[in-house]
Amino acid sequence: MGLFSNKISRDELKAGDHIYSWRSYIYSHHGIYVGDGKVIHFTRRGGLEIGTGTYLDNIIQISVPRHGDNPCPNCGDQSILDGVISSCLDCFLAGGSLYLFQYDVSKAILVAKQRGGTCTTAPSDPPEEVVHRAKCLLWSNGFGEYHLLDNNCEDFAIYCKTGLLVFSVTKSGSSSQVNAVCAAGGVASLALRYLGVGRTAGQAASLAVSPATVVSAATRAVTMTLGLVTTGFAAVAVAGYSNYCIGRVAYDVGVRKDVRKVPVEELATLMAVRNILDNTNSDKNK
Repeated sequence: MGLFSNKISRDELKAGDHIYSWRSYIYSHHGIYVGDGKVIHFTRRGGLEIGTGTYLDNIIQISVPRHGDNPCPNCGDQSILDGVISSCLDCFLAGGSLYLFQYDVSKAILVAKQRGGTCTTAPSDPPEEVVHRAKCLLWSNGFGEYHLLDNNCEDFAIYCKTGLLVFSVTKSGSSSQVNAVCAAGGVASLALRYLGVGRTAGQAASLAVSPATVVSAATRAVTMTLGLVTTGFAAVAVAGYSNYCIGRVAYDVGVRKDVRKVPVEELATLMAVRNILDNTNSDKNK
């Protein structure tokens, strides 16, 4: 394991480790290793945790590694399960490589990592406490409903390791994968504004950048002189990267001010109330 890779061997695993495996370049699945070859993790039915609800799901599904078409003799067919589940290490990895999520890293290391979902500045609790939280949530299936942005597998693993939960109206949990995207959204917005895209399109870029918008903006950009494009865009790139780095740090669960420690015995009740409030707000907005 080093600065640019958190890859480890199975022999290095210890109970209480937060592990993950890349399903694609932009998405990794997270869980807590509890010993005896078992991993407790948070998932959604069908095994496609990212679940965008668009044609992208088909592309992502193809990119997900598999360890075989036959059900695991130990775990059975887990594609019909959702919530907090227990799997053998092979089923969790699904043919992918094994990585160890890092805790209590410096802000410099956090920014140096190329992708979100690999580390946090927050310190970890003792391994026995981590395993206790994971097993309690398995027995009660008490981590609420899976949601890609608000309540995903990385949120689950980070909670087990730290006991920290995000309480925010921004609808962004502790997941550093999601928060890296939020930080990158600011960079995309800045670049599109430089290329002449209006404010509305720039705001939309914080969630997703339309290919047609990018092509249109790029077409207008090439009409500028080469010197202006090179000099101006370089300045935007520097400013954008600075904003991205600041965003990565500001969104990190170890830095945020909208987090608090929640005992695992209270979490199931808290999540149930949270889901009721979310559903009520959704109904009002329809």
